[in-house]
Amino acid sequence: MNPPGSSRRAFLIVLDGLGAGEARDAAAYGDVGSATLGNVMRAQPDLQLPNLEALGIGYCGDTAIPKSLHPTAAHGWAQPSSKGKDSTAGHWELCGVVLKAPFPTYPNGFPPALLAEFAGRTNRAVIGNRAASGTAILDELGAEHIATGKWIVYTSADSVFQVAAHEDVVPLSELYAACAVARELLVDPHGVSRVIARPFRGMPGGFARTPSRKDFSREPTGVTLLDELAAAGVPVVGVGKVDDLFAGRGIRSTHTATNGDAYALIDGGMAAMDAGFLFANVIEFDQSWGHRNDVPGFVGGLRELDAWIPGMQRGARSEDLIIFTADHGNDPTTRSTDHARERVPILAAGPRVRPVSIGERNTFADVGQTIAEFLGVPPLAAGKSFLSDIWLA
Repeated sequence: MNPPGSSRRAFLIVLDGLGAGEARDAAAYGDVGSATLGNVMRAQPDLQLPNLEALGIGYCGDTAIPKSLHPTAAHGWAQPSSKGKDSTAGHWELCGVVLKAPFPTYPNGFPPALLAEFAGRTNRAVIGNRAASGTAILDELGAEHIATGKWIVYTSADSVFQVAAHEDVVPLSELYAACAVARELLVDPHGVSRVIARPFRGMPGGFARTPSRKDFSREPTGVTLLDELAAAGVPVVGVGKVDDLFAGRGIRSTHTATNGDAYALIDGGMAAMDAGFLFANVIEFDQSWGHRNDVPGFVGGLRELDAWIPGMQRGARSEDLIIFTADHGNDPTTRSTDHARERVPILAAGPRVRPVSIGERNTFADVGQTIAEFLGVPPLAAGKSFLSDIWLA
């Protein structure tokens, strides 16, 4: 193995929610039968994804995509080892922090005393306080919010405290300040993963959430790949919501509303970066299609991803390592609209990558450990690098 040089670049592209079949412990999470990519492909049997197939995604779990005879990327899949199945847990694990206990969830709403303190400190009362679809609760309570100015507070199956407010009723600055208060209040034992500001606009019957969402996350509970890169002075570029998931620690990121926006920023990073790490979250497989059980939208997103890959590959340099993976599943073909406990695909590409099988990995953290070794920073607390298996010296 050659020692890492200043020209090395690593790209970690997380296809949010693009799981590849039941995790070993899926039954404990109520997710038997979830197989996001495989079930979408089976629901659309004429769908052709030639570029993903050529990389070798057919070898990456339950994908229902043909196995290329000559894959061009190293290929395999990883089992989750953190407790939970949300984006924060998945991204932290990819970067070397494994959660021994899941973040708390509140299917029956948050404690009244907690909400009373939140209302008192923000000078607005609260309505809602239950698990709900973000669009459904606006239809139900949006008019009351406009009439009273009360916060709409709700949660989901994930560990989130969400605060919705109409932009014409509550200025964004006030909504963000209120979410910062909630983040201060939501410490253990109520230390939810994320507080999310959910601004919306429109009138009853036509409410729509705006792009001004803002997440207030817990800080990682251990040393992450991003921390090690920052300590070593390795340049880091963020695409999508990755900074929110790490509470901004070690990364700043340009947020994106669509997958296409993310792909454009990744392409821009590949053209501009001299060295370092680009960390991208590609959001719509989860946010736009998985949570809404939108199979046609998901299919269109897969076609868009497949069409983008050749151009992205043309931007790769000789010392590049490009890894595609996911953080959990979100199967739009099941009755559930929540995340699914699934294994995730791993595809590692680049001019010097051997297109070999890396098999089944016991933790997502193997990805971060591989990137840490590749970029020459200290080993992470979790994970086993597969760099020596795939890199041509």
